[in-house]
Parts: sequence; C-alpha cells; structure tokens
Amino acid sequence: MKLDSPQREIYSKEQHTALKAQRLAQEIAFGPITFQVSRLMVKFGIFQMLDDRKEGLTLNDIVEKTKLSRYAVQVLLESSLTIGTILLKDGRFFLAKTGWFLIHDEMARVNMDFNHDVNYLGLFSLEEALLSEKPEGLKVFGHWATIYEGLSQLPEHVQKSWFGFDHFYSDNSFKQALEIVFFNHPKKLLDVGGNTGRWALQCVTYDPDVEVTIMDLPQQLEMMREQTKGLPEAERIFGYGANILDEATLFPQGYDAIWMSQFLDCFSEKEVESILRRAAASMNSESRLYIMETFWDRQRFETASYCLAQISLYFTALANGNSKMYHSDDMARCVKKAGLEIETVYDGLGLGHAIMQCRTISKE
Repeated sequence: MKLDSPQREIYSKEQHTALKAQRLAQEIAFGPITFQVSRLMVKFGIFQMLDDRKEGLTLNDIVEKTKLSRYAVQVLLESSLTIGTILLKDGRFFLAKTGWFLIHDEMARVNMDFNHDVNYLGLFSLEEALLSEKPEGLKVFGHWATIYEGLSQLPEHVQKSWFGFDHFYSDNSFKQALEIVFFNHPKKLLDVGGNTGRWALQCVTYDPDVEVTIMDLPQQLEMMREQTKGLPEAERIFGYGANILDEATLFPQGYDAIWMSQFLDCFSEKEVESILRRAAASMNSESRLYIMETFWDRQRFETASYCLAQISLYFTALANGNSKMYHSDDMARCVKKAGLEIETVYDGLGLGHAIMQCRTISKE
C-alpha cells in the first residue's frame, strides 16, 4: 500500500506528544459517551443557543431555555466542557470551534445522524462481523444477508439517515460527473445499483435524448419507481431487476456507458472482480465504464481520509460484512483482472470523489 501527501506525511510518523497521546487514548475509551453527549447538545439546541448568544449563557439560562432539569444540563455541560465543544469564562458558557462545526458543518451533521441511527447499535457486533465476514450487526434491524435487501423495510428514521448520508456525498459530485460522462454523448446508459434513481433523473434531465436503465434488486427498483412517479423525464428511465451478486447474472448489452457510483464499495474484492468482468463482457470497443468512488488515499484533506476509513467499518458490521472504502490501487487491480484498463482518472470531484473511466483492453 502506498500513500501520497498529505496522508504520507501524517501516517508515517508520530503526530502526538506523550501527553496528547494519553489524552487521545482516553477519548477513544470514552468515545460512545462523548458521541452521545455531543449529539444531545445538538438535539437539545444547546450548541445553537450558545452560538446565538455571543455573550454566553449561564447554567440557569440554559436550564430555563431547554426546560431540562438542572442535573441534565449540568452533566451535559461538564462533559462538553472537557470534550472541548464549549468554553467556560466567568461563569458563562460559550461555543467552542468544535461545537460550531457540529451545528454548521453539514458533513458533520450527516455523519452524526448516520452513525447514530444506522450504525450505533450494530457496531456492538463488529468483532463478530470481522471474524465471520458477515454483517452481524444488521440483526438489530432484521434478518437479511445484506442491508440492501432490507433497505426498504428499515424504520423510517433509519432510512432517512441512510439515504441522507448516501445522497449527501454523491449529489455534490453529480454536476462534474455529468460533464465527464456525457462528453462522449452516450445514447443508452446503464446505471448499476441506481437505488432511488437520483443519478438517472440527473442524466435524463441533462440530456433529452439519453435513455437510462437502472440495474438493481427488484425491491430497489420499486423504490425508484415510487420516487420518479409522475415525472415526465422518467419515461426514459427503465428498470432491469437483477441480483448482481449472483455470478450467473449477465449484464445487458448495447449500452454506450455503464455507470457505477458508490457501488463497488458495497462488495468484496472478489465480488468486485466478478461484477467488472461481467460488465466488460457486455461492452464493445466504444463503450465506457465509469467508476465513481471516494478512494480514501486520493483525498485532498486528511480529515476526509479519516472519515472514509471509519465508514469502512459500517460495511463490515451492517452492510455486507466484507467490503470497504477502497484504496485506489486495490480498485485498479480489480479493473485490470476483469479485462479492463483505466483510460483516465478524474480527481477532486465534489466532496472527494474520483472517477475511473475504463474501456475494454484492445485485442490488437
């Protein structure tokens, strides 16, 4: 595994003094508590109150505003003070920079909702999942082989946080992605793992001549049809029900472009190779396959790499038990084994996406 800057500079040498390392060790040990305290400081509006009152608030002020008990407010404030999300000066509490980010940074909000609603309880079974390579934590919601099979049956608030997380990261890349994919003017596009059809809708709106087929599980296609019902552009969106994990499932032929966005990270390397090999078999020399992923090694900022590495454990414990956010070299190896070659890599899309544009290997 190789790393480029800034990751190489950070991950190849010690970043902390002994005192800071000791503090970080305790932050890790108390991680579940600090997470829930910070989440409730957001939910109860205490961070927002402090943001609104630059002159600060007393303990009694916050009790009065929240209608919580003095005890509840006191333990939340004392914990938050030691976490570093608030400050205390002359008996008044103020919002610290970290607390400000927790209410103003949309990524922090989306990640917090995702971790609380989707991951929190299931991650208790992470050890079991690592040993079995099955999503053992998924049992907190139901008995499915993968979360994708049960997505339409998850509780409403869990679905909301799951889709909010998924859409937040992908939607920010769509505008640039459309320019890349439609540079070659595809007339027929196959959207593999298209979920609720957000990308497909973007495509048929962007190009009035393109037809898009979503290849996904039948239950996902039902969700897509519900989401796109009544939209005139949806007349050019079609469904192709398939279990892509089944190696006997072949890809339909005749498509100019095959699109896989935040899709292959849902599978193990062996499964990725199988999917790409079957995609390659459906392509001709003019076809192009586009893989859009947030590769953790190609991030501009190290914080993004940190987030992506942690998200991998969602796949372990809840999604499927054996996939992850990939290093780009691992994906490139799968592409090559499948009989494809990477023609171009586009970096820096949206919030850290990259697109690998692939073609079949020339027989010449």
